[in-house]
Amino acid sequence: MSEPVRQRLYIGGEWVEPDGGHYEVINPADESVVGLAPEASRAQVEEAARAAAEAFGTWSRTTPEARAAILDRAADIMQREFEPWAELARAETGAPTGIARGMQVGVGVSRFRRYAKGALEPVERGLPPQVTDAGPMGKASVLGALEVRQPVGVVTCVTSYNNPWANPAGKVAPALAMGNTVVVKPAPQDPLSVFKMAEALHEAGVPTGVVNVVSGASVEVGEAAVDSPYVDMVSFTGSTAVGQRIAEVCGRGMKRQLMELGGKGAALVLEDADLDAAVLGIGTTFSFYSGQICTAPTRVIVHRSVYGALLEKLTGYLAFMKVGDPAERGTVVGPVISAAHRDRVESYVELGRKEGARIAYGGERPAVGDGRGFYVAPTLLVDCTNDMRVVREEIFGPVVVVVPYDGDDEEAVRLANDSDFGLLSYVWSGDPARAFRVARRLRAGGVGVNTIGRNMEAPFGGFKRSGVGRDVGSYALHAYSEIQSIVWTT
Repeated sequence: MSEPVRQRLYIGGEWVEPDGGHYEVINPADESVVGLAPEASRAQVEEAARAAAEAFGTWSRTTPEARAAILDRAADIMQREFEPWAELARAETGAPTGIARGMQVGVGVSRFRRYAKGALEPVERGLPPQVTDAGPMGKASVLGALEVRQPVGVVTCVTSYNNPWANPAGKVAPALAMGNTVVVKPAPQDPLSVFKMAEALHEAGVPTGVVNVVSGASVEVGEAAVDSPYVDMVSFTGSTAVGQRIAEVCGRGMKRQLMELGGKGAALVLEDADLDAAVLGIGTTFSFYSGQICTAPTRVIVHRSVYGALLEKLTGYLAFMKVGDPAERGTVVGPVISAAHRDRVESYVELGRKEGARIAYGGERPAVGDGRGFYVAPTLLVDCTNDMRVVREEIFGPVVVVVPYDGDDEEAVRLANDSDFGLLSYVWSGDPARAFRVARRLRAGGVGVNTIGRNMEAPFGGFKRSGVGRDVGSYALHAYSEIQSIVWTT
C-alpha cells in the first residue's frame, strides 16, 4: 500500500512545507486515509496574507481580459483533470460519484467559466447629471457622476466541508475576476480538493501572491486568516455560530464580510399541491450530500388534509434510497463527513423522539459493508410541532421534520417565518398565483415555487441568522467590490 500524499501549503506562488506538520484526511465511507493535509502556523497564515496584500496593487490593475484568460485556463485544467479530481472529492467528502462529478468538480469548472466572463462585465455606470445653483459650495454648474466598482483588496475565503469545489470556486473566481487577491482557508475535513484548485490556477499562470491556500485542523489557522491586518474582507460559508464569531472580529476591524450561514428550509405543502412533485423536492434532503446542505427543504409544513397522503408517499420514496459506499453503483445516500457529525445527527433523532416526534422512517444506524464509515439512515420525523428543537435547529444531516397545520395560508406563513433562519424556503401549490403570493410573504433570501431548482444568476443569501450579503451571478462580483463615486463639473 502506497504512502499517503503529503500536501504542501500554497503561499506567495510557492509550495511550502507546513510548520505544524500534517494531519490525516479521512474517507468518511471506509475510514481510510485519503491523504495528509498541511497544518499551517499563524506565522505562515500571516505570510500568506502579506503576500496577497503585496500582490494586490498589480493584480487589481491588470486588464479584465488578462484576468478572464487566467480563469478560463484554470477551468481548462480542471476539466483536463476531471476524473482524478472527482475521485479525490468523492474520497474526502463521501459524496456519491454522481454528486462528486456533477455537483462538485463540474460546478467548480462552470463557476470559473462564468467569472471569466464576469471579469469582462462593466464596472462603470454613468449617473444622471445634476444642475446646481451658485452657493456656498461654489458657482453654478452641471455636475456629472460616475459609479465605479473597485476591488475590496485581500479577501479571506473560509470554505465549507460539504462542497470543496463549488463553494471555493464560488468565492475565489468572482473575487479574482474583480481584481481582488485571496487567502483561502478550506474546511479541515476535506482540504485536498482546494489545493487542486490552487494547482490549476498556478499552472494557468496566476501571478505570485494572488492566490494563497492555508489549511489546518486547529482553530488558530482560521482565526489568523480572519484577524490578519492585511485582510480587507472575509467570505465565509458555514455554521451560524462560527459566522457570528467571525463577524465580531470583522466588526472590530471594519472588514467587509459575506456570510452564507445555516438554514432550516421551510417546505410549505398546501392542500392543492402536487404531492409527487413535493416529495421529489423534499427528498433531495436525503440524496444531496446526505442532508449536509444548508438549502435543503428539511422542515415540511403540510396542510392536515394531505398530511397522511404526503407521509405515505415520502416513506415509499425513502424505501428505495440505497444507503452505502459512494463508490458503488446505485448509492444515493453516502456517509456524513465524520464520526463526530454522525453522532450529532443521531443525537438529534433521539432528541426528536424524546420531544414527542414519531419516527416514521429510519432512526437506526444503517449496516453498511464491514461496519466502517460514518453512515446515518435517512430519517423522517413526523407529528412535530414548531417548538421542538428538531424543528428549530439546523441538524445538517439526512433528517426531515414534518409539521402539520389546519388553518389557511396565513397559518402556513406564520409557521414558516417562526424560525431564526431564512435562507431558502419552498412552496408547493397547484395554483401558481397563490404560491407566488405565499412566497412573497416568506422571510427567506430565496423561495422555490414548485421546484427546488436554482437559477444561478439569481441572488443567493439569507435573511436573519442565515447570513449577510448576496452572491451568485453578477451579485457575487458586486459582493467582492466597493462602490466609488467620481464627480466632476462640466
